[in-house]
Amino acid sequence: MSRRSTGVVGVWAEMQRQQQRQYEAEARARRLEAQRARAHQRRIAQSHREYRQAEAHRRTEELEARVASLRGLLAAGCLAPAFHADSLLRAEEIEPFAPGPLAHPVPMPDPALYQAQSGWTANRRAQAQAEARARYDHDLRMAQAAEARRRQDLAAYREQYEAWAGARRDEVRRHNAGVAAVVEGVRRREPEAVVEYFSAALYSSTAWPDGFPRRVAAAYDAAAGQLVLDWELPGYAVVPEAKAVRYVASLDQDKESPRPVTQRRALYREVVAQCVLLALHDLFAADGLGALDSVALNGFVDDHDPVTGRPGQIVLATVMATRAAFEGLHLAQVDPVSCLSDGLRGQLSARPDQLTAVRPARRPDEVGNRVVSHGGDSEPDLYTMDPVAFEGLVAELFRAMGMQAVTTQRSNDGGVDVDALDPAPIRGGKIVVQVKRYRATVPPTAVRDLFGTVQDAGANKGVLVTTSRFGPGSHAFANGKPLELISGEELVDLLHRHGLRGRLGPRDGAAPDGPTTAAPEPRHLPADYNVLGMSWSGAVALDICALVCAGNRVLSDDHFVFYNNPGTPDGSVQEIDPSGRDKAALRVSFDALPDAADRLALVAAIDPEADPHADLSGFSDARIRLLDPHLTELGELDVSDGRPGETALVLGSFRRRPNGDWDFVLGGKGYPGGLEELLRDYGIDVD
Repeated sequence: MSRRSTGVVGVWAEMQRQQQRQYEAEARARRLEAQRARAHQRRIAQSHREYRQAEAHRRTEELEARVASLRGLLAAGCLAPAFHADSLLRAEEIEPFAPGPLAHPVPMPDPALYQAQSGWTANRRAQAQAEARARYDHDLRMAQAAEARRRQDLAAYREQYEAWAGARRDEVRRHNAGVAAVVEGVRRREPEAVVEYFSAALYSSTAWPDGFPRRVAAAYDAAAGQLVLDWELPGYAVVPEAKAVRYVASLDQDKESPRPVTQRRALYREVVAQCVLLALHDLFAADGLGALDSVALNGFVDDHDPVTGRPGQIVLATVMATRAAFEGLHLAQVDPVSCLSDGLRGQLSARPDQLTAVRPARRPDEVGNRVVSHGGDSEPDLYTMDPVAFEGLVAELFRAMGMQAVTTQRSNDGGVDVDALDPAPIRGGKIVVQVKRYRATVPPTAVRDLFGTVQDAGANKGVLVTTSRFGPGSHAFANGKPLELISGEELVDLLHRHGLRGRLGPRDGAAPDGPTTAAPEPRHLPADYNVLGMSWSGAVALDICALVCAGNRVLSDDHFVFYNNPGTPDGSVQEIDPSGRDKAALRVSFDALPDAADRLALVAAIDPEADPHADLSGFSDARIRLLDPHLTELGELDVSDGRPGETALVLGSFRRRPNGDWDFVLGGKGYPGGLEELLRDYGIDVD
């Protein structure tokens, strides 16, 4: 028979049991906390996976929706309402006169509130009454004077309102009268009116998805009742390259499944055919006046010709359709490719994705009268417009884009020509606009001045609108800042997209009505130029060269600028001594480059005489500084580092945009065979 110990051993044993129970409880708590942590991590991981999977699913649905929209482009477009001239009319709705506080008369003082305070004596009471009358008389005079000023201000404000309202009504009536004149001209088959009317029909059509181009050049053959036009098509990139997106949990990455190449090509060809048929539909549906017996339409894209490498318009589809043949079609049920090729006997590129062109049946310039792009021949010349009228046109453009905009006073405007307000809740805000009617390139100083104005005015954004163009210095300064630069060609495109009119320069090569700025100096003495200063780390000896190219081919041996040929024949590119931290420098007048040139390539090559065994592994931290003629830095461009085994490298190239501006594209292609191998790539025979 055992018994419980009550001595020291028993006490010690009890303490051990308590400690053991405490250790076990703590171990259970730790295990429970670890289980909770693992469960929490699993929930987080599960939530993350579910989110990424849902996001991949959403992106896949977006791709499928885009493809479905492209496949149903023609069917959906046929449901859009037809264009009618009435849609161009403006209502004479004038904002009512709203004087605000000026509408309320100034309240006159109440005599009852000016009672004299009683006094202990008759003299004190008389004095108090006199003081009360004086206060009342003073306040009455002040109120009467304020009321007189209010009535005067109200009358002046009403006079200003009546003048504004009258001008607004006159503007609306002139616009509506112009629309009526165009309609009457279409009835009489006047070429200019017909082209203007049907260009408006294409621009205002709601059948086209956002992002599709809307550019047209047209002419009208009145004798044949035929409209001949070139209509811009979307490029191959309109068809998504990806087919689906799925989330790979093991890599925690999204993976895009590529769309089969044959499917993408076939869909793009179908889109081209649909665009041509839809444009024909918009034109014939808008012809309630019987002006069109037939339409000759050429669908083109703006791109580099794969044969010549030069930019231009490449016709991918052409058709000549009569009204009778087209109205016999049920477009919602047709196969677009078969309808265009077989039903209407048109031509469709076999490989539009590779820019394989077709020969157009008839072009607008073959009609025999003027070809109109972006509107009628009565469009005002933006170069010769009255400056106040030009600012008013820019303000009207901003209003047509859904913003509030007014022109500023001619003095004390703080460098602002148009005040605009974008009502969008997130991206919107105050916008200051400057306009420059220039023929020469806008200098970067104007862009810097605009940025200062934006900061001084506390605006969200600054916009510089010009009739000319911007050089790379301006684009480099504006990069990353709340600034937008709109060149002349972009301005004309915006005007026509929003139902306004304007052109750059006279028609048919006529002389300008009058200069707006000084003409640029001859090309052999370029006045507006930039300095490209180049620097790099490492002790490697390099030659910096420039190639004036059309595509990937140098215009001629004389347009390869290097140590033995320090400048082009026209002086547009010239080697100069570097300044500051630069190790090499070029002077470039982008405006003076030959019209045939669309690219200025900059290359670096090992100097074989200075170090015949070196390569470009020591060429790093390379920079190109963009400077103005006063050597003020406008921006800095990073270029690729060199790699072992290479002895020549394309640093990058300035490329001419369709609107005439120049953008910088980073290079990086290296050549182990040095400058000779590089030059052969650019079409120069090296002895």
